Amino acid sequence: MLFNSFLESVVKIKHLDLFGEISHAKMSPPYRLELAEKMKVKSKNAKKAGVMALFYPDTNGDTYLVLILRKTYKGVHSAQVGFPGGRYEDEDKDLMVTAIRETEEEVGVSESIVEIIKKMSPLYIPPSNFMVHPYVAISNTTPIFVKQEDEVEAIIEVNLEDFLNDANCITTRVPTSFNVEVDVPAIKLNGHIVWGATAMMLGEIKDLLKQVL
Repeated sequence: MLFNSFLESVVKIKHLDLFGEISHAKMSPPYRLELAEKMKVKSKNAKKAGVMALFYPDTNGDTYLVLILRKTYKGVHSAQVGFPGGRYEDEDKDLMVTAIRETEEEVGVSESIVEIIKKMSPLYIPPSNFMVHPYVAISNTTPIFVKQEDEVEAIIEVNLEDFLNDANCITTRVPTSFNVEVDVPAIKLNGHIVWGATAMMLGEIKDLLKQVL
């Protein structure tokens, strides 16, 4: 879809109600509710993070979404696909500022070309005890991405039509902290398998966009 056409429609999501858990549940790993219940007390003091789903035109004027592949490290989100974004810092005015600041740090997109369109439903991530607040944003110009070398393995540019295509929704097997592998819903984008919290948040964005596109 050409970005000019996308722009005319995406602003309409400002006035739509969020789907929240209805959308999240479609892409939720089967063990998530049990894990969230076990973490119920701890979740009240969860760390906070802000992330961004940034849509923009490529050099041909087509609409794209940027995701990142995280570096391999000793942590629960090692080598996973996610949104640019990160942990709330005390100097941040709010979580929207967090999302904008972290996006600039991780993929080099300046705050000056970013416009926040809508705050999506927050999502609790039990393994890392984070409450993540996603924001849908646009850039009217084609960003020049610069990855943060110590945290980002690769920048993934996803065509909007691929993102919206239900044929890219799959099931994959992943290891869990219980030392067993389970089947989980996932999205295949640019050859990468996206599952867990990122897939759940993408699911709500996708459901919302399909109301206006």
